[in-house]
Amino acid sequence: QLQLVESGGGLVQPGGSLRLSCAASGFSLDYYTIGWFRQAPGKEREGVVCINSGDGTTYYVDSVKGRFTISRDNAKNTVYLQMNSLKPSDTAVYYCNAQRFDSNYWGQGTQVVVSS
Repeated sequence: QLQLVESGGGLVQPGGSLRLSCAASGFSLDYYTIGWFRQAPGKEREGVVCINSGDGTTYYVDSVKGRFTISRDNAKNTVYLQMNSLKPSDTAVYYCNAQRFDSNYWGQGTQVVVSS
């Protein structure tokens, strides 16, 4: 079965950190562009960051630059999102996405709540 599974979400205080994981099964992430998206209550899903499969180039939305870092471990077939200096505005369900040509996979999402 081809799937992506996110983990690592939870409740954290403002200024805290979390590391999200996105593990693939049934296919290799090596040749896929991987993106992290998020959807806050009442808002549309937005792209947060992506990493290219070839040269590893990354693209971050302005609101997370300097705070979030995406990385990939092809040996573990997993992509990570390190989130530091979290803000209440980062509260959302976070999804990972793997895309290559006409193949497009989504995980089920992991909830992140930033609150004191």
